[in-house]
Amino acid sequence: MIYTNAYFIIGTAYAGKSTMIRMLAEKYNGILCEENYQDRFFPELDREEFPCLTYTRDLEDWHDFIRRTPAEYAAWIDGAARECEILELQILRDLCGRKKPVFVDTNISIGTLREVAEPGHVLVMLADPMISVNRFFDRPDKEKQFLYRLIMDELDPEKAMENYRQGLIQINSKEKYDRFLNSGFPVIHRDDGRTVEETLALVEKAFGLQ
Repeated sequence: MIYTNAYFIIGTAYAGKSTMIRMLAEKYNGILCEENYQDRFFPELDREEFPCLTYTRDLEDWHDFIRRTPAEYAAWIDGAARECEILELQILRDLCGRKKPVFVDTNISIGTLREVAEPGHVLVMLADPMISVNRFFDRPDKEKQFLYRLIMDELDPEKAMENYRQGLIQINSKEKYDRFLNSGFPVIHRDDGRTVEETLALVEKAFGLQ
């Protein structure tokens, strides 16, 4: 199935994906599918079918979340992305039946997007992977600040922070960056010298919306 009239932005953290999706939806009177728009399904998910997505839902002690090894953390992130893809495709099947354009900040894999997206409807946005590692707790997101407090709560906060940081390094690896870079889709790199309006113009051009 081709998801007609859906525009997908994939890539790394801190590249501007969420900002561009919001601006596009507002400008073109479209449907906004922000990061984690599939969360509304989480309460009903089966633990056997979606073990990664239900991990946090059923977690009894959140300290266990931050105590995982970097490899366990990275494997969970990858697994959650695969499970999110299943839910996203279900949601988009309905949304793309409407007349409005759908703008999606997505977990859907490169391989799947090659099969389901219209030509010219996928864009990659990239930032230096270490930005996410070094600035992860700079954002005021409630989730990030909650994790920060958990880490500071540990008997050895410095060791706990380094463990979590190593996990971030694994999920923001050069290998994943290069996979996006060489996906064959148009790429826009983060440039702090560019305004958001200038970046939007580049995004519109890549999508053929100008």
